[in-house]
Amino acid sequence: MSTPPSSFSSSQRKPATRIRSTAEFAKYVGLARTTVSRVLNDQPGLKEATVTKVKQAMEETGFTPNAYALHLKGKKTATVGICMENLLTPPAVRKLARLQQKLKERGFSSLIEVLTPGTSKEVCRHFLSLRVDAIVFVGHFIEEEIAARVNEFNSQSTPHVVIDQLGIPGANSVALDRVKGMKIVIEHLIALGHTRFGLLGLSGSTRSIIDRLSGIESALTEHGLSKSESILTHDSKFIRKNDFDYGRALASAFSCAKNPPTAYVALNDEIAIGALHGFQDAGFKVPSDISIVGFNNQDICLMPKPVLTSVDQGIEETVDAAVNLLLDQIDRPSIKPRTKMIEPILIERGSCARRKK
Repeated sequence: MSTPPSSFSSSQRKPATRIRSTAEFAKYVGLARTTVSRVLNDQPGLKEATVTKVKQAMEETGFTPNAYALHLKGKKTATVGICMENLLTPPAVRKLARLQQKLKERGFSSLIEVLTPGTSKEVCRHFLSLRVDAIVFVGHFIEEEIAARVNEFNSQSTPHVVIDQLGIPGANSVALDRVKGMKIVIEHLIALGHTRFGLLGLSGSTRSIIDRLSGIESALTEHGLSKSESILTHDSKFIRKNDFDYGRALASAFSCAKNPPTAYVALNDEIAIGALHGFQDAGFKVPSDISIVGFNNQDICLMPKPVLTSVDQGIEETVDAAVNLLLDQIDRPSIKPRTKMIEPILIERGSCARRKK
């Protein structure tokens, strides 16, 4: 009986059919299945020639061991499940891209699902059935629903992190300090002489909105300004479908007022730019007549004239901190839940100026 050669050529040893199991692969290589399994599991005590032989055969055949079978033998799948709120905004896409990149650099692949309300339990259990090593939430979800998932994760010692959403009991969280972000914005506008502010899209009951309004109110209080006298909003008059159009519509409503505010703070850059164009269409000059601030500091901030002042939410820092927090849990399952707050930065551009006397 001849001994299989230590190296193969595709013309000599090309398999007749696709290799679907470790047993079939071991037969192709000409080694015992137990020996091949030891190589696939990186076990010590093997000859270098044997390891080389198996790896070369894997290259030639494209054979990949069953990750979940390896997991049952004590191996991790090196996979992370990612639950997204949506993929409709540039910041969400940037966070996902950065998250995948950083996980890949650390040897992890990603499974991604966009959640609709009420589906988190089904999605997370599917991820866990695939033996993911950890689960990440990115965005703003129904708090009670995500809290229930986090409670399940903690009871099973499943590593997890919630990006962007604070206030989930027992959750490992990383989020921008939106309270401080809005406080910085209002303090900047007050320093420019503004005392009355129009809010653009900053209404609702989500944690993100509540935090931003808290920051606004805090800044007003510290400067002796009354919230009822200093803040005006027309959000309820329009249905928000397209953010640019929504911002333009809000600007139109403010433009019709007898004594409109001189400074405007928007939920995001799209609404701010729509409002900027709406005010300009109504005959207002930006920033000599009014000042406008956006949120997210996207590339589109450089498109309008004047360019838009905006709050940078530190996407790279946020995601990098989340990945580190996640891997800490994988390495140390008993670690206590932690929260990391990211410092906001106001990027000052041409859409804000000192209020006219």
